[in-house]
Amino acid sequence: MRAKQVMSRQVHTVAADASVYDAAQVLLNAGISAAPVVDADGTLIGIVSEADLMYRAEIGTAPGKSWLQRLLSDDAILANDYIRAHSHRVADVMTRNLVTADELATLGEIATLMQRHRVKRIPIVRDRKVVGIVSRANLLQGLLAREKASPEDQAANETVRALVTSELARHGWATSQTSCVVADNGVVHLWGFVNSDAVRDAYRIAAENVRGVKRVENHMEILPPEARMGV
Repeated sequence: MRAKQVMSRQVHTVAADASVYDAAQVLLNAGISAAPVVDADGTLIGIVSEADLMYRAEIGTAPGKSWLQRLLSDDAILANDYIRAHSHRVADVMTRNLVTADELATLGEIATLMQRHRVKRIPIVRDRKVVGIVSRANLLQGLLAREKASPEDQAANETVRALVTSELARHGWATSQTSCVVADNGVVHLWGFVNSDAVRDAYRIAAENVRGVKRVENHMEILPPEARMGV
């Protein structure tokens, strides 16, 4: 199974010239812990995470150093800590050392990258543009969706996934930001969060009516009322 079969295609990005407050809003509204940062051309230049925004002077969480730590620390380190705690620009606080993969990367390769670099998600890029994200959750979804399939079935899996995604995009009740589709050997797995049983059933029925779908496994969860803002 490859990255393109399990990756989340609805990627929430942050503009390079955005403020740290804009970035925090994107993360909170989308219910994600990190987002790619892109320039005006859509080229990936970094990633901003909750960890990058946690230690801020505005909320009193900027890490303090004792006089001895300040004495022993390199000036560049001290300056960098100051920038990350005080700059209002995403470009100043984002992580620039990116770990990426392409759409044909196997899930084994993705898992190895996560382990080696100690990251929770891998941006999937094509011509330096982000086309998807594979997270740890996506790997688990791929594991649960996995059924015995011959190599020639892989193209069919991608076609089915694209057809289901396209069908869901036609309906106002479908929220792409909170859903993920995985297809394997004609079995479609639906993941994400919805507001009601009716919407959950509508997802299943829409997928069942797509050509090539043999069975639908609906793993979608219903959000409690207090968590439904923005969904």
